[in-house]
Amino acid sequence: MMLLSRRSQLAIAAVVDIALHARPSPVAAKLLAARHDLPPRHLETLLQALVRAGILKGVRGPRGGYELARERRRITAGDIARAAMQETGDDGLGPAPHSRLVDDVIGPEVQRASQAFLAVLDDVTIEELCHRALVAGSLPTAEARADFTI
Repeated sequence: MMLLSRRSQLAIAAVVDIALHARPSPVAAKLLAARHDLPPRHLETLLQALVRAGILKGVRGPRGGYELARERRRITAGDIARAAMQETGDDGLGPAPHSRLVDDVIGPEVQRASQAFLAVLDDVTIEELCHRALVAGSLPTAEARADFTI
């Protein structure tokens, strides 16, 4: 069972991809979508949510795109997952259950488990994920660029 939504997984992948490719110029949403085999419009709303959360910065213009708004070591997978979850709605799920059982017993346990899950993601930085991607050879060597972040 996967606890992280596909949207949150995609958000983390997009931020890591941008961290790896945004030098010397921002990453265009079109290129990012192509690397992940997604339609660009699908990705654009997610990228805008990450901009609103202060994780990414949008750069306008013909050479525009997205870059990190903070240093890699200051962005965690938990930050990104929270930003992605804030933007999703439960509109298609129907009404939420309301009962004393849900409110008093099930809800608090699910909340506690969610907090523990996000706490683990808070310990994983984008810097670590970029390093793992490079070590695992997840990028062609021509794509890997030097990072001079201090």
